[in-house]
Amino acid sequence: MKIARRADYKRMAWKNGQGVTEEVAAFPAGSTTDNFDWRLSIAHVGADGPFSVFSGIDRTIALLDGAGLALVLPEGRIKELSQEGTPFSFSGDWEISSRNLNEPTIDLNIMTRRRRCTHAMQRITLAPGETLTTPGFNWAVFNSPAKIEADGQELAIERFDAIALEAGESFTNHKTEAKILLVTITPAI
Repeated sequence: MKIARRADYKRMAWKNGQGVTEEVAAFPAGSTTDNFDWRLSIAHVGADGPFSVFSGIDRTIALLDGAGLALVLPEGRIKELSQEGTPFSFSGDWEISSRNLNEPTIDLNIMTRRRRCTHAMQRITLAPGETLTTPGFNWAVFNSPAKIEADGQELAIERFDAIALEAGESFTNHKTEAKILLVTITPAI
């Protein structure tokens, strides 16, 4: 188990220069936006505009903060994201743009390179006393502060901190409900 603290995330401009992202983690270590196998990041969307195109990449996005984000998809389709909504998966090859609904937004992104990895993202809520045990390699990104117990140690988790869990590793939530986005990354077979 590894804890990634938001204060330590690498901040960088988007590939298209239209915004800022905080890189939670990427593989392999030291990879760039051009050669990662997978990349987990938090994007700050301050203005309406185009998304970066990532050819050969599969993406999933979930809204963390803000009133809502409308994605303008190919053929003019619109997909609106909300803080409680289901994460949305799409091809990084698509040319899409976004529009904030009333205020800037923050979202979580997982990107995986096709034929190297696949991924899934889901929202979960852990009640006090509930334990999360993972069957594979996962990242738990917290969308609320939490107090957890892992390996007999109590830890304070801040909003947007993340925990990398290998198969069979677990933690128990304490005190209050914990809102988490659980990202599963699987190597391609």
